[in-house]
Amino acid sequence: MADLRKRGIVTKVRALKTGETVGGIPFTRGPLAHLLRNRFYIGEVSFKGEILKGEQPAIVDRDLFAAVQAKLSEQVNGHKAHMASYLGRRKFLATLGVAVAAWPLAARAQQPPMPVIGVLGGTSQAEWVPFLAAFNRGLKGVGYIEGENVKIEYRWADNQYDRLTTLAADLVERQVAVIAALGGTPAALAAKKATARIPIVFLIGRDPVELGLVASFNRPGGNVTGVNMLNVTLAEKRLELVRELVPKAAVIAVLFNRDNPNGQSYVSELEPVARAAAQRVLALNASNDHDLDAAFATLVQNRADAVVVAPDPFLDSKPDRVVALAARHAVPAIYQWREFVVAGGLISYGTSLTDAHRQQGVYVGGILKGTKPADLPVIQPTRFELVINLKTARTLGLTVPLTLQARADEVIE
Repeated sequence: MADLRKRGIVTKVRALKTGETVGGIPFTRGPLAHLLRNRFYIGEVSFKGEILKGEQPAIVDRDLFAAVQAKLSEQVNGHKAHMASYLGRRKFLATLGVAVAAWPLAARAQQPPMPVIGVLGGTSQAEWVPFLAAFNRGLKGVGYIEGENVKIEYRWADNQYDRLTTLAADLVERQVAVIAALGGTPAALAAKKATARIPIVFLIGRDPVELGLVASFNRPGGNVTGVNMLNVTLAEKRLELVRELVPKAAVIAVLFNRDNPNGQSYVSELEPVARAAAQRVLALNASNDHDLDAAFATLVQNRADAVVVAPDPFLDSKPDRVVALAARHAVPAIYQWREFVVAGGLISYGTSLTDAHRQQGVYVGGILKGTKPADLPVIQPTRFELVINLKTARTLGLTVPLTLQARADEVIE
């Protein structure tokens, strides 16, 4: 470098500073800084002591300087002095310009932009931590790790489902590569409404064909596919399990979220089945924390004998709170997810919510690799978990039939 200065090829050399943008590339302390450290400098280039006016500072490394130095020596020795001043400068500029222009392009080629996944959630990120972990395990299984080779943009409705349409539109404007609708049916419908171009992978509990999300399970068509957990269709089975635990139950409360299109469908599935068994369904809305308290107060006033908790992102995100309310009012409750029983709930029957998120992550990763949503059949569960908490049953004064215990996939003592 000192020799180049003496010869007047480079003047006013200084080291790059962190945060400085050069050639359209920010100099940071990341991988780019590792490439640049101690090798690349910014300065003004001159020829025979004459600073080349109007030239923009460029990134230049020592190897490039050495190559330019050799080129100049060759030019000076092979031409007349009066030609070297003119032609040498032009060739020097051409050599330097090509080399300097090529380096930022090569750097960009080595660091392609990360694909971006848009996550559309109905709750809050804090309430969905274990399921996000499962989603990321699915991504990792097909070679994607957040922050390393894929970026994730999160949009959370904080249990206000009417915000999902705006949040979905924001992800479309952000031009994400794929949208993962984690907020159940409301999120899936909002994403579908927002774009017919960007791939969408849903996770819902209701028939996606009936909802208009896909053309069929095996051949979804369009830009939408995903995971169906069949929660609504399992409503009748959950009511049967309640009867085994509480044979004399006359009033069955159903806790649902009226802001979720699945909620009323779930109630509608249960009502005729309950009537056939001379039971009455008491539908109780819970769209927020205040509603939860009010719903359980109404349940007690109407002397409900048991409660069926409908699937819904808001309710799914509150296992500890819902279980605590059921325990406080000493009412037997059946849930759709194992997580509620682990938290102290009585019984659950359904597929694995954790594994469903993992499968969703696998599908999202497959789409990033080039698979079209139309070629990915909608995933349907092949296994359902029956989990019983015997400790909670004893607290409620219930005897769990041995036949029911034998059928359980997991019994918590």
